Amino acid sequence: MSSRLIDRVRGAQQRYRAPGQTDSAEFERIKKTLHNEVIESLDFEQVNKMPREELKRRLRKTLTETVEARALPLNRLERERLVDEILDDILGLGPLEPLLRDAEISDILINGYNTVYVEKKGRLQQVDVKFNGEEHLLQIIDRIVSAVGRRIDETNPMVDARLPDGSRFNAIIPPLALDGAAVSIRRFGTVPITHEDLVAFGSCPRPVLEVLRGCVRAKLNIVISGGTGSGKTTLLNVMSSFIPEGERIVTIEDAAELQLQQPHVVRLETRPANLEGKGQVTARDLVKNSLRMRPDRVILGEIRGAEAIDMLQAMNTGHEGSMGTIHSNSTRDALSRFETMIGMGMPNLSDKNIRELLARAVDVVIQLNRLPDGSRRITAVTEIIGMEGSVITTQDIFTFKQRTIDDEGRVRGTFVATGTRPKFMARLERSGTRLSSEIFRFRMDV
Repeated sequence: MSSRLIDRVRGAQQRYRAPGQTDSAEFERIKKTLHNEVIESLDFEQVNKMPREELKRRLRKTLTETVEARALPLNRLERERLVDEILDDILGLGPLEPLLRDAEISDILINGYNTVYVEKKGRLQQVDVKFNGEEHLLQIIDRIVSAVGRRIDETNPMVDARLPDGSRFNAIIPPLALDGAAVSIRRFGTVPITHEDLVAFGSCPRPVLEVLRGCVRAKLNIVISGGTGSGKTTLLNVMSSFIPEGERIVTIEDAAELQLQQPHVVRLETRPANLEGKGQVTARDLVKNSLRMRPDRVILGEIRGAEAIDMLQAMNTGHEGSMGTIHSNSTRDALSRFETMIGMGMPNLSDKNIRELLARAVDVVIQLNRLPDGSRRITAVTEIIGMEGSVITTQDIFTFKQRTIDDEGRVRGTFVATGTRPKFMARLERSGTRLSSEIFRFRMDV
């Protein structure tokens, strides 16, 4: 770094900064200069052969020595931050790295280079994280998608990818994004949430959980319904943990999120088309192929298209106990969405035939909702009974009714058993599940 730049930094420090704190603009200038010097000094042929941790250790040592030797006008914390941020830029995802290290953050939402929101503990909040400019943000996006063999540019301005930690990544850039590149990152905990966690969080009372455990053990076909961020994948993970270890499970997802703990799991993931429009593998392709893989159960991460037909046929032809999720706002809406997806894939079927197929295949629909305070709760467990004329008949087994929001902003309500004994109880009993009749009369305020 030139002596002239150091003098300018020191002058700015004296004029603008509080004692012991460097002006942010000058800090960024220092960081950029050091960053460029490090990049120019790297032998990339050697770097590519070096293990990442060894490279990180050497770069940190070099950067720390450089900062100390030049007597930059930075206090100790600023020097440590300078080294960390340069390492993040060179080896990681720049300003995103601190957010990705925060285990409490579940979503990262970037609206242009200088506006970043996160969801933390169920609440959305803006954070003081910025990129150096639109070009910097685009570089980070390109780094992510290039690592998984994808490409994003003006001719292909949208992309889905998966980060090394399993987080789901989506980006859309100009000309489609009018105010700059927009990025959404959905993160998943490294330690799977257990059924006991759901009880402790108030998401699912223990009596409801015991019924759901019995449904899985009895190989009922289950659909989990809910809106974006309502906890569908989390609940699917928990319910899959009730599957006996001796069964062969095939999972199908657009982006691998499920964290099944059983030893006999085959994980399949869809693939988008390449730049020539070839090579796409859809969820429907994978569902069809999975049926040739001798699965005991098929778990479909999200049902969103024509694969609904194959999933229902699988449920009807010897693959009982299969599960999947669907985007909808109620259990009745979930059935309507299923009807629409099947109708699009099989236009020759009448509405009544579609509903008959659906009523024969699906046994239980579980509704999840994200409430105004950010909490996620099961709001209905509904049994599919059959057909009455041309209408699918259902009955609620459990419901959650919101009463009010208290002074601290928390949702208050009641979990209620409707008092109806499910028709599937005979199947639960044949599978060895014995439930007290009191479960279907319980009431719990939360």
